[in-house]
Amino acid sequence: MRFWLPGLLVLSMVGSARAGTPEQDSSSVPQSAPRPSPDFLFGRPEGSFGIRGSWVFGRASSDWYDFVTDQLTLRNKDFNGPAFGTDLNIALSRRLDAVAGFDYNRSTTRSEYRRFVDNNRLPIEQETVLQAANFSGGVKFFLTERGQEVGRLAWVPRKYVPYVGAGGGVLWYQVQQTGDFVDYVDLSVFTDVFDSKGWTPSAHVFGGVDIRVLRRAYVSLDGRYLWANGELGRDWIDFDPIDLAGLRFSVGINFVFTEVR
Repeated sequence: MRFWLPGLLVLSMVGSARAGTPEQDSSSVPQSAPRPSPDFLFGRPEGSFGIRGSWVFGRASSDWYDFVTDQLTLRNKDFNGPAFGTDLNIALSRRLDAVAGFDYNRSTTRSEYRRFVDNNRLPIEQETVLQAANFSGGVKFFLTERGQEVGRLAWVPRKYVPYVGAGGGVLWYQVQQTGDFVDYVDLSVFTDVFDSKGWTPSAHVFGGVDIRVLRRAYVSLDGRYLWANGELGRDWIDFDPIDLAGLRFSVGINFVFTEVR
């Protein structure tokens, strides 16, 4: 007994020590913090896709505008209005992109004759719609390098990248007036729809700056000027082609995509 009693005592002391030591909770093990996404791209951008909202300031310099603003309660600025557009950019070199674009704008304005009323002395009213959709192609040149390659894989983009560009395309347009009109021969009032639409060539220049806000996203501030004019057709006899030129300012966002390595 004198031999196994000390052994029991030692075993009981070891068991007490183990019982007194709390087991380590796996949940208390500090977890490694999530790694932030890298502030660079794995490869130089191959292009981008963008959408933008615009405000159009039409030049309105042809004789059709002179006529309708003289006879009706229309002003040249009534043909200004919102627009939207999209762009697909494909990189051709470090500073040059090929651009395919689409722009659409529309203005709708109600008016009445300035100098005539009907038999009941009520306004003679009509609605004028002017809309255009431009399909274009062009080039976009960046005034600074868009970023810097670091090593074989990493590409670090710049925060601000200014650019200029130019292009051409084809523009679809429609001019439509619906309502009541005065026959200048006998001063009678009649209801009708005057409509003219078609396709015409277009050209434009643009410039702006891309501002990086996310790893693959840029906010774009853009200004562009477009030249175009279109025939008015038989509903408006003896008028010159309508002026469809104008300036537009845009704010948009571009998402870049990179080459696969």
